[in-house]
Amino acid sequence: MSEDLSEFHEVFFEEADELVESMEAELLDMLTDPDDPERINTVFRAAHSIKGGSATFGFSAVAELTHVMETLMDEVRDGLRRAESDLVDLLLKATDCLKSMLDAAKEDAPHDEDAVAAVKTELEAMLAAKSEPESEAEGESEPQVANEAAVQTEVHQPTEDLSSTQSYKISFKAAPGSLKTANDPLSILSELDKLGDLEVEPNLDDLPVLADMDPEVLYLGWKIRLTTNSSQQEIESLFEWLDEASEVILERVTWPTSNQETSDKTNAQEAESEDVKTSEAATAQTNQTVEAAKPLKPKAPQIEKEETKKPPKNTATSSIRVGIDKIDKLINLVGELVITQSMLTEEGSKLPGEIAEQMQEGLSQLQRYTRELQENVMQIRMVPISNAFNRLPRMIHDLTSKLGKKVELKMFGEQTELDKTVLESIGDPLVHLVRNAVDHGIELPEQRVAEGKPEQGSLELHAYHESGNIIIEIIDDGAGIDTQRVLSKAKEKGLVGKDEQLEDKEVFDLLFHPGFSTANEVSDVSGRGVGMDVVRRNIQSLGGNVEVESKLSKGSVFRISLPLTLAIIDGQLVRVGAQTFVMPLTSIVESIQLDRENISVVAGKGTLYRLRNEYLPLVQLANLFKLSKASNQEGMIVVVECDGGKIGLLVDDLQAQQQVVIKSLEANYRSVNGISGATILGDGTVALILDIDGINKLAKTVAHSITQAA
Repeated sequence: MSEDLSEFHEVFFEEADELVESMEAELLDMLTDPDDPERINTVFRAAHSIKGGSATFGFSAVAELTHVMETLMDEVRDGLRRAESDLVDLLLKATDCLKSMLDAAKEDAPHDEDAVAAVKTELEAMLAAKSEPESEAEGESEPQVANEAAVQTEVHQPTEDLSSTQSYKISFKAAPGSLKTANDPLSILSELDKLGDLEVEPNLDDLPVLADMDPEVLYLGWKIRLTTNSSQQEIESLFEWLDEASEVILERVTWPTSNQETSDKTNAQEAESEDVKTSEAATAQTNQTVEAAKPLKPKAPQIEKEETKKPPKNTATSSIRVGIDKIDKLINLVGELVITQSMLTEEGSKLPGEIAEQMQEGLSQLQRYTRELQENVMQIRMVPISNAFNRLPRMIHDLTSKLGKKVELKMFGEQTELDKTVLESIGDPLVHLVRNAVDHGIELPEQRVAEGKPEQGSLELHAYHESGNIIIEIIDDGAGIDTQRVLSKAKEKGLVGKDEQLEDKEVFDLLFHPGFSTANEVSDVSGRGVGMDVVRRNIQSLGGNVEVESKLSKGSVFRISLPLTLAIIDGQLVRVGAQTFVMPLTSIVESIQLDRENISVVAGKGTLYRLRNEYLPLVQLANLFKLSKASNQEGMIVVVECDGGKIGLLVDDLQAQQQVVIKSLEANYRSVNGISGATILGDGTVALILDIDGINKLAKTVAHSITQAA
C-alpha cells in the first residue's frame, strides 16, 4: 500500500468509525422513537456514506453489507416498513459486524467471512419479507408494486407516476476541497451510471490557466443527463454526503417520443404568445417539458462565484484531523518553552539597574504569552467525555436484554472536557462500574414493583468540573449495597477479624479488594471478583480516586475524581535534604509543623502521628529515599490522601507552588517506585514528582523510624 493511499485510508477509517458510532446511537434511540424522520435519515446517510467510501477504496465486502443496510433504511424512509425492534436489533447486529470488518481492514487482515455472510443473509431475508402497507393491513388487496408506487407518488410527485422511466438534467459541481477529504465525486458518477443511461459532459467554464492551478483543488463541474426507472429520491440520496460548498441542481424533464412529438409541438406553440414564437427559448420549450429546477445544494453567493474562477490555495474548513503524535510533540515543545522562560526570568532577576528593569518588562510579557500559548495548546488535547459515554448505551441495551431488566440511561455533562490520555484510560473502569450497576444494583422488574418502585430502573451518568478536577458519578436507584453481607463475606475470606466492626466507608473499600465478590453465582457478566480492584488501580494511576456511597434499597453512587490533564499539574515544591520534590496539589489535604510529642511507634504498624485524635501513618521521605538528613530535624508534615485514606509525609521545608510540565521518567531513564515523573525547574535543576500511592506502598515494605537520635 502506497504512503499516499494509506493516508486516504486512515481518513476513511476515522470517518467510518464516527459514522458507525452515530448509526449505533441513533438505532438505540429508535427503539423508543421509531418514527423520527431525522433519526431515520441519519442512519440511512451513515450507511450510504460508508458504502460509497468503502467502494471507492476497494473494500467491496463492506460496501455490499452496507448496501443491504441502506436499502432496508430506504424502505423505512419511504414508509414501506416500520423501524420495529426486530429490524433495529438486526441492524445493531450488522453494525457490530461492520465494526469487525473495518477493524480487520485497518490491520490489512481478513475478516470473518462466515459471520459476515450470516448477517448479510439475515438482512436479505428481512428485505425479502416486505412489510405489509397499511392499506393491506386494513383488508385492501392492491398489489405490492402498486402500493409502493403510490407511496412514492404521494411523497415526491403527487400528480405523476414515478414508476415510469424518467429523464433528469443535473448540474453538479463538488466543493473545491473535496479531494483533500478523500471524497471522490467520480464515485457519484459511477453510482448514477448504475441507475440507467448516463451522459456526462464536463463543465470547463471555471477552469483557470495552468499557472494558477492548485493540484489539491477540484475545479471541474459536470452537466449530466440520466434516464432511469429509479425514483428522484434515490438520485438525491447519492448527493447527500456533499458539504455545503458543493452545488447540485436537479431538473426532471420528459423527452418526447416520436409519436408524441408533433402533438407536443402544436400544443406548446398554441400556448405561447406571438412575439416569442420565433425565439430560441420558444423552440426549446416545444421540444421538452421541464419541471422547476430543484437545487439540492444552495448556490454560493456571487462573491464566492467569482472566487471559484480562481480558487485560493487553501480552502477554509471548520476543523482538521491531526495525529495525536503531532499534538504531543507540540505540547513537549511548549513545555520546553515554559522551562526556558522560567530560566530566563530567574537569570534576569540577577541583572543590575536599568538593564534588569527592561529585561523584567520583556520577560513578564514573554511569561504572559507563554502561559496563554500553553493553555491554548493544552486545550487541543481536551476532548468531550461523550466519547467515553457513547459506548455505554449499546452495552446497557445488550445487558438488559440478556438479564431481563429494564433500565433507563440518562447522561448529563457529556460535553465536559478532559485530557485525551485520561479519557482513553477511564473507558474500561467506567464500563466495569456501569456493568456492575446494571447486574448487581438494579433489580428485576417484578422485584422492583413488589418493593413499590417503577419497574424500569434508573441509571444516571454525571460529569462536571470541580476544584480543578473532573468528577464522574454513576448513580443508580437499585438495591444498594448490603454492608452486613459484604462484611460477612470479608470475614469468611479472612480480610476482617471475626469480631471486628467497620464503618460503612471501610466496608465499601472492601469491594475493591482483589478477588472479592458477594455474587452467589458466577455468570458471563460478573461474579468472579475480577475488575473492581483493577478499576481502583487504573483510576489511581491517573492521579484520581473513587468513592462509594450507598443506601440499602435506595441505590448507590460511585464517584470518580480525575485530573483534567496528565501533561501539566499544579504542584507544591518541597525540600528533603538537598533534594527538591514536587507533590501534586490535588493530593494535599493540609500541612502542619511537626510536634514530636505526637509521634508513636506501634509494633507491626510502624510510625504513627496523632493529629486531632486521629492517628496517621508517618513516612519520612529522607529515610525512604535514603537521602542525607537536613540540619533542621523539626520539619513539616504534609498530610495527603492516598488509597482511600490519609498519610503524613515528613519533609524539611515547603517551597513555592507552581505549574510543572511532566516528563516521563520511564521513557528517559527507568521506572522508580514512588516517583511518577520529573520536571525541570526555572533554575535548570531536575525535580522528581512524587507518586503518593506509590510512596504509601513503598513505605509499607521499608523499615524506617523517625525516633532515632538527631
